[in-house]
Amino acid sequence: MSLFNIHSEIGQLEKILIHSPDNGLGKVVPSKAQDWLFEDIVHLETIRRHEYDHYVKLLLYFLDPTKIKGKLSEIDDHVANRVFYQPAHQSFHRSENVIELQWLLAEVLENNLLSSQIIAAVCALEGCTHFTQELLQTYTASELASCLLSGTGNDKSVLFAPIPNFIFTRDIGIVIKDHIVLNKPAKIARHREALLAKYIFFYHPIFSKYKNNIIELHQNRPAFLIPDENSESIITLEGGDIMMISSEHLVIGISERTSAAAAAQLAEIVFEKGLVSKVSMVKIPKKRDYMHIDTIFTQVKRDVWVMMGLFSEQMNNQKNINTIEKSLIEKREDNVVVMQFMKNNPSNPIHLSSLEALLRDISITDFGCKEIQIIFSGNNEYPFSAREQWTDSCNLLAIKEGVVLSYDRNEKTNAAFEHAGFKLIDVETLINDLENGSTSIDDIQNTVILMPSAELSRARGGFHCMSMPLNRSQMSEVRNQTLDFRDQRSV
Repeated sequence: MSLFNIHSEIGQLEKILIHSPDNGLGKVVPSKAQDWLFEDIVHLETIRRHEYDHYVKLLLYFLDPTKIKGKLSEIDDHVANRVFYQPAHQSFHRSENVIELQWLLAEVLENNLLSSQIIAAVCALEGCTHFTQELLQTYTASELASCLLSGTGNDKSVLFAPIPNFIFTRDIGIVIKDHIVLNKPAKIARHREALLAKYIFFYHPIFSKYKNNIIELHQNRPAFLIPDENSESIITLEGGDIMMISSEHLVIGISERTSAAAAAQLAEIVFEKGLVSKVSMVKIPKKRDYMHIDTIFTQVKRDVWVMMGLFSEQMNNQKNINTIEKSLIEKREDNVVVMQFMKNNPSNPIHLSSLEALLRDISITDFGCKEIQIIFSGNNEYPFSAREQWTDSCNLLAIKEGVVLSYDRNEKTNAAFEHAGFKLIDVETLINDLENGSTSIDDIQNTVILMPSAELSRARGGFHCMSMPLNRSQMSEVRNQTLDFRDQRSV
């Protein structure tokens, strides 16, 4: 099996990269929360014991059942010490399919030369003293990995800021077929993540043969010479704005975190490398509400999507909106702009009228569907549509086609799924059913798995954000359909 193999958002997951919540999350203070891109402080032990641990267990049942099947009671007996989930502990699960970033980093740090380089780079980035740099040189690889992620030294003192967003592994890089694109974060709070990710992907042995498949974007002009008002010329990119949607189609968001210059450069690279023949650009408002395109839509099945209703054609088709009001809505700055670029004619893009039109295009053109179904955040009911989008009702992770992870708190959205024929099941019930054999992975179809979310949702990221798929099974797609939407698409 190839390590990197992503051709869709919904093929069955086979390998995934995650990072379990580290002590840094417990160091976020109210006055700095937004600087560190959190909306609120979180309770670390609740996230660990009652929320994220269910996520890890579920992933193991689907991706690496030998690590957990028949061992659940034993694992839960150790909850007090959390040894099964502690990357630094000898009893850590160390799955080769549910891969933990912290132990990858620790293994890179076993190399003394790389360890010295990383310590020097982090200390320069964080403005540390020479004493701190020398102190870190005395740490074991495991201790150092923990410190570089949490900012906490062996004596529990805070040596530098935590990087609490590292749990959102989607953003450090994204896989396009057998290539990986490393991010260029827009926010200072994520710069250390990008540095550590670069060392992991270039130097860890499991990635060694893919060095030539790593894509890094570069700043064409020195960023410090570019005026602030021309920020779109600065190369910034995060994985939440990239979706490898089908074998020949990449979707790139232009957002608060990903600039137009970065989107254009990535499109040029993937065309040049022959990775795709079509790139769709989705420009969304630069608002904290939205952040990335995967906060406003994700794919559930070939013909089923979840999205925020604000960007739907339905808004313009409501009977109670008069002509003047409709024209004003269409000219609002928070409308979405969607364009498609073809490899063989990139200078002549196709303009789509809405995000919904793009989703319809993907389902029909890429997957050969005749009809599509869109499930709206909050069932498209105000204010629930906005409230539930804020708590990631549109940020769903497909473990396989039609089986997605959703926060349990998004009740209106989940009810809309149920009305559409999906089964709702809470994660604890499902884990117990998988353990006792009353259900199997193959039995689970058209299902929304409800995940506990009281604390995780405060961090403004769902399970799509908390996952970096490395490998998915390849799905059958439409290969011979080349509809000319220049003539047919007025949608």
